[in-house]
Amino acid sequence: MNYKDIKLSENGNSFLYKGEKIFKIFKNALKFHEPGMAPIEDETGWYHINTNGEPVYKERYQRTFGYYFNIATVVDKRDNWFHIDIHGQRKYSHNFAWCGNYQEDLCTVRDFNGNYFHVNTKGNRIYNQNYRYAGDFKDGYAAVCLKNGRYKHIDYKGNDLNGKLFSDLGVFHKSYAVAKDKRGWFHIDKDGNELYNKRYSIIEPFYNGFALVEDLKKNKIIINEKGEEIIIV
Repeated sequence: MNYKDIKLSENGNSFLYKGEKIFKIFKNALKFHEPGMAPIEDETGWYHINTNGEPVYKERYQRTFGYYFNIATVVDKRDNWFHIDIHGQRKYSHNFAWCGNYQEDLCTVRDFNGNYFHVNTKGNRIYNQNYRYAGDFKDGYAAVCLKNGRYKHIDYKGNDLNGKLFSDLGVFHKSYAVAKDKRGWFHIDKDGNELYNKRYSIIEPFYNGFALVEDLKKNKIIINEKGEEIIIV
């Protein structure tokens, strides 16, 4: 069976293939991810199964998550978080207090002192700086929160992208990111420059040149990349 054809049931405890239930009923299950494995929980604990419904490895965990780029996050019975490969083998020997999923061969993690930073596929940090929070990398950049609560973008080496700081910040999507200052939300380019002067209370990334926003009067509006208000929704 192609894993893409295996669907998770509505109640999240079994799988369907061509509308028919396959495998057994689990306590919990998550959908199949490439290369064809799914996290499930039964009476023995959490682990991953293949497209035949068979365990991929013997180990059992407190929690497992889906594979991303052939690497999955797991949590052992002592609340240690780390990553495993498609054979169930650890990617590295050390533990974290929390792990995200690998994106662009980098992953955000939290250590046992509450610090966030990014690691490579060997579990080694890519820079020395600690952050209050660090998001996923997307298109080469990640948004991080400094200890003073300000946000900035960094590149693969942990370098500042543009030297600009914001009250809040999103990842880049097609060269633009959402950002917030004391006036509200808006869009910026990779130099950290605003695309327009107006501010909004809620904002989304641009979708094929247009974005849904909500102004300070709760009006929902579609704007273009110049900040021109095209449609009131």
